[in-house]
Amino acid sequence: MKARTRFARHHLIAAACAAVAVGPFVSTALAQGSAADYPSKTITFVVPYAAGGSSDIRSRQIAQKLSVYFGKPVIVDNRPGAGGNIGTDYISKAAPDGYVIGLGNFAPLAVNKALFAKLAYDPADLSPIAMIEKGPLVMSVSIASPSKTAQDFIARAKAKPGALSYASGGLGGSHHLAGELFEQNATLDMVHVAYKGGAPATNDLIAGNVDVMFEWIYAVMPYLKGDNAKLRPLGITSARRSPLLPDVPTFDEIGIKGMEMSNWFGVVAPKGTPPAVIAKLNEAVNRAIKEPDVMEKITSQGNEVAGGTPEQFGAFIKAESDRWGKLVKTHNIKPE
Repeated sequence: MKARTRFARHHLIAAACAAVAVGPFVSTALAQGSAADYPSKTITFVVPYAAGGSSDIRSRQIAQKLSVYFGKPVIVDNRPGAGGNIGTDYISKAAPDGYVIGLGNFAPLAVNKALFAKLAYDPADLSPIAMIEKGPLVMSVSIASPSKTAQDFIARAKAKPGALSYASGGLGGSHHLAGELFEQNATLDMVHVAYKGGAPATNDLIAGNVDVMFEWIYAVMPYLKGDNAKLRPLGITSARRSPLLPDVPTFDEIGIKGMEMSNWFGVVAPKGTPPAVIAKLNEAVNRAIKEPDVMEKITSQGNEVAGGTPEQFGAFIKAESDRWGKLVKTHNIKPE
């Protein structure tokens, strides 16, 4: 299937390219002390996104907890750009001693290797520590849309092949791939409209300039509630209905199989970080996400507290890479 993407006229997305940021040269030995002494100095927690977003906020929560547990400063370093590639590349090239760790998530770890012809890093050059959380996406339309249910929308799309559009915050992100998956599994022909981020895409959805969008549950919630609701939710990509949106059916209930997906992130380190250091960090991250204040923030946004072992996180990343890499190639999705 050939990918067809229309770029919003006033939100034209720049073609993402492989990150060129160069981090510190990799060392094969611990920079200071031994794994038993870890940590003995400040830890840098790299966030591949701008300050103020959900990933940044969660990273700062985790960093603060780690600082308390370890008795050493954990400083957040935002390195945004190229869809998360720049910061992820920086983490991958840092010395594997546990003093540079960071956020690893959906696109940089599971999608971008298939999406970009050249990537400055290989996701295999990162060691998984622990998953923090994962959350479903909600399929929504403008409150003024004639589609009252997902079945209504599907019927409209089938009646007018190529006429309806879906918005995303950019090529290869969760919004985009959810839309591609929906097209595939519901056997539809729609047009992808890419924006420079989720916020402008949502604004055009509200205005009726695009027909549908898949968005993180926390991001769409403010537009779904109350007498002044601006969007109508039609489906959710989780296995079960969300407690925050109990009236919104899952896609299994709608009759579209294979739509279960989530946006997710966790903590990663450079490949070669000593197993004893990974183990200490894993224990600390699992402890942090079980703290009542962190759990409340995660669940209040409709997301699921994750956790688990480094091996479990690694297996999850591989499964996601296989799944989304296949979709990217099948739909011939490429940066433009």
